[in-house]
Amino acid sequence: MPVSKKKLGLIINPIAGMGGRVGLKGTDGADILRRAVELGARPEAPKRAMAALEVLSSIKHEIDLLTYPGDMGENQARAVGFSTVVLDARADDAGNGNRVWEPGYTTPQDTERAAREMLQAGVDLILFAGGDGTARNIYNAVGDKVPVLGIPAGVKIHSSVFATSPKDAGQLAARFLTGEVQVIKDAEVMDLDEHAFREGRVTARLYGYVRVPYEEQLVQNLKSGSTESELAALDGIADRIIEDMEPDVAYIIGPGTTTRPIMEKLGLEATLLGVDVVLNKQLLVADANEEQLLRILHGEDGVKGAKIIVTIIGGQGYVFGRGNQQLSPEVIRKVGKDNIRIVATRAKLNALNRRPLLVDTGDDELNQMLKGYYHILVSYDREVMYKIG
Repeated sequence: MPVSKKKLGLIINPIAGMGGRVGLKGTDGADILRRAVELGARPEAPKRAMAALEVLSSIKHEIDLLTYPGDMGENQARAVGFSTVVLDARADDAGNGNRVWEPGYTTPQDTERAAREMLQAGVDLILFAGGDGTARNIYNAVGDKVPVLGIPAGVKIHSSVFATSPKDAGQLAARFLTGEVQVIKDAEVMDLDEHAFREGRVTARLYGYVRVPYEEQLVQNLKSGSTESELAALDGIADRIIEDMEPDVAYIIGPGTTTRPIMEKLGLEATLLGVDVVLNKQLLVADANEEQLLRILHGEDGVKGAKIIVTIIGGQGYVFGRGNQQLSPEVIRKVGKDNIRIVATRAKLNALNRRPLLVDTGDDELNQMLKGYYHILVSYDREVMYKIG
């Protein structure tokens, strides 16, 4: 008697992550999406979904893949060699592969409808590509009725429903569908208010819980916050960074509460959730996007060199690829590995429980190049060696 195949539902939010490199901190809302397109933003989620699907393709004959038309999943699945069942009977070209994504085409309602149809079709797992907003849409549609797993592809990735990278998402989905991974855990769905996010206020809300396949090395943790005990260390880190600043070198200050005291001690207004550039201890560019950073790195404004000052995402351990997509592969390569300085308090490092730091730049070659041991500045006069692995 033939064994019935497992069913995988695939949903891609093609506009997820488009605001990151152009400094818009998300694409929630049609006006912001239009602005992102005007600034030259390109879809990132379809490419990240394909990276996961390429890993999953090793079991493509063992599963049935259900998806939505065009760049909501159909195009990417077929490009990797999957036979697909295309849902959404309303679509004019469903199943023909003719429909392509256009800016503004997909909506949260599309994502929710896709998830509901997949639940009704009896899928064993919903694999989705997006950010926290997409995770929230999935939660609204299916709650905890079916396991879900996120391919990290958005600007805001605070929820613990996401795998640590697109390839890890593919690996975990494959291991779950073949029965190698059987543990399912409740995972938090978090989202930030993007309007407040752009104004430098972190207003995160817990929306609920979904069920995710779980393997510790493959699923990211929920972000951890700061405590008062870290304030002295933060103060010392800022003092040391400022003391070490060199003339005519551009300091690209990444987002976060760990780097904010650097700006405050210089008497400069910090973009808490964006990237600022400091030259000769003066603000050169506030809330810079990728294009502005590249212009600076090509020698504009008398810049003779550059360094990136970046912190880790507390509880997750990411150095690049979470909320700092302005620091794109091209920017990082131009600055150079030796000019990256990582700052973090001991509390943030301890929260990792000795797990390595992570990078998810969207460029596999760069991810490999960035691996290795780094001196992490943890206070004014103390550094520790820690590995990006």
